[in-house]
Amino acid sequence: MTFRSSPLPSGVLTVGAVSFTVFAWASAFVSIRSAGAAYSPGALALGRLLAASLVLAVLLLVRRQGLPPREAWRGILVSGVVWFCGYTVALNWGERLVDAGTASLLVNTGPILMALLAARLLGEALPPRLMAGMAVSFTGAVVVGLSMSSGGGGSTSVLGVVLCLLAAVAYATGVISQKPALSYGTPLQITAYSCLTGTAACLPFSGQLLAELPRAPASATWNMVYLGVVPTALAFTTWTYALARMPAGKLGSTTYAVPAVVVLLSWALLGEVPAWLTLLGGVLCLAGVAVSRYAPRPPRTAVAEGGEPGADRPMTESPRP
Repeated sequence: MTFRSSPLPSGVLTVGAVSFTVFAWASAFVSIRSAGAAYSPGALALGRLLAASLVLAVLLLVRRQGLPPREAWRGILVSGVVWFCGYTVALNWGERLVDAGTASLLVNTGPILMALLAARLLGEALPPRLMAGMAVSFTGAVVVGLSMSSGGGGSTSVLGVVLCLLAAVAYATGVISQKPALSYGTPLQITAYSCLTGTAACLPFSGQLLAELPRAPASATWNMVYLGVVPTALAFTTWTYALARMPAGKLGSTTYAVPAVVVLLSWALLGEVPAWLTLLGGVLCLAGVAVSRYAPRPPRTAVAEGGEPGADRPMTESPRP
């Protein structure tokens, strides 16, 4: 799943990859709540990663992609343990202790941490437009979180808040670890071997999964499998494809669209009509993403008198890999 043979322009594929990732990750919040009623956090994480590893192993065989270069393994191991394993377990556990609105709000501190880490560790710029867009989106996430938390009967647990914040830190750390690794391996390789690493780290939960699997309803098990196939195997691959072509901070800001998509999916698929405050928060999330992604066109260089059009135009961009 490397997209290399596609005739579509790289920019179109990148937008498509980001859009698919956002929709898939938005759907994951609903599936985690459903499957988490029958599976403990560790067991759900292991089952999800086992399903994802199976799909990714098949894709590796079909694409005939072997082991990534040695230089990529540091990022793969950190991403696998911290993001695929740590984030998944922490989020599963956190969503059992706090309501979905609070969980989504806390996890959405991740893109801010990501942008700061990318600036500190990867030398990425923090342009004012990106910071302004993230501020608008974070405000929208706060509004969505508060509107979903009010009057819903959800409880707020200190441990749950800490777990969701740990998930946000793991998310940001995993992305920053993946970015350098993508200079040496393909998106499919980095995703697959990160997932396999995360699966190995979750193996201590094997006993829980084997004990809970026979008792769990089929709907919970299918939700667990869905989490592995779509939001993990496929969406993480499209994410790494986009990450290889975009700055980590800028890409992270696009995930602020997730709360807005969750609201729309709940409205369309579950018939849950959102309150006006929730809709306002969703609009702010999308507006912030639009602000952070907007890049004004550079002014055209004047054509030299008597010369060919573009003859004096400086080469300001290098070809994308």
